[in-house]
Amino acid sequence: MTTTTKNSKGWVAGMLAAVAASLCCITPVLALLGGTSGLASSFSWIEPYRPYLIGLTIAFFAFAWYQKIKPQKLVDCDCETENKKSFWQSKTFLATVTVAAGLLIAFPYYAKIFYPKQKESKNVIVDKNNIQTAEFKINGMTCEGCTEHINSELSKTSGVIEFNTSYEKGNSHVKFDKSKTTVDSLVSLINKTGYKVTSQSVIND
Repeated sequence: MTTTTKNSKGWVAGMLAAVAASLCCITPVLALLGGTSGLASSFSWIEPYRPYLIGLTIAFFAFAWYQKIKPQKLVDCDCETENKKSFWQSKTFLATVTVAAGLLIAFPYYAKIFYPKQKESKNVIVDKNNIQTAEFKINGMTCEGCTEHINSELSKTSGVIEFNTSYEKGNSHVKFDKSKTTVDSLVSLINKTGYKVTSQSVIND
């Protein structure tokens, strides 16, 4: 009875830690799929704690597996009950939730597959003098999924020619036709995704 309780506490705590570690990247995907992109960066504050949460996940699951595979002491009573363990108490179930936790932790590395494929720009530039490049410093990006979210919105915007967004550098370089869109419009577009433009500047090519 005590062992079962410890096993449950181990994997439950581990799953909670894994979910918390992945919220900063899962939220943008859920926001995009749910049409509420303004909530995309709601959990970006968790990112600095992600290594600690991953460590806790590993520790909790290691404890759960230790409790599961260590030799059990024989009990004089209720032996028949102990032999009839449910699926929730089995190694198969623990292995399943362990894999699920691993997938959650690794989510930032494959989050981009949930974003629609960006369409190639079909803008027709009449006057090359209208081409302008701007750099936007962006707060709240924590993984590749965040950059895909912003790039997805930029790819739909009339006048945008090229874009290069980096969560590591916390910025986005956007080349656009200033006769069709403006720096202020692009700032508004990025802010609507839930991330925050902290500064912008026009780059002279």
